[in-house]
Amino acid sequence: MASKKTMEINPENSIMEELRKRADADKNDKSVKDLVLLLFETALLTSGFSLEEPTTFGNRIHRMLKLGLSIDEESADTEVDAEMPELVEDAAEGSNMEEVD
Repeated sequence: MASKKTMEINPENSIMEELRKRADADKNDKSVKDLVLLLFETALLTSGFSLEEPTTFGNRIHRMLKLGLSIDEESADTEVDAEMPELVEDAAEGSNMEEVD
């Protein structure tokens, strides 16, 4: 018989207490939802499981980093686009992938 997967939560943990306060203050706070999901996914990873959607996990990490660094989500994206030069394709070069003999 296989053992069941269980996740134990310590309600006295300072992280859990702060998440509870923020969730009670605003039930629709996206950052709180992201933090709860990050906590869960981090528990999965540290227990040896793999994530079904690692890209979503990475996007959450990036949002939390921006939040921690006080970077506005919308202005950061537009600044990067404004700094990027236009892509110029070389017609003679075409699509030269590594040639195999």
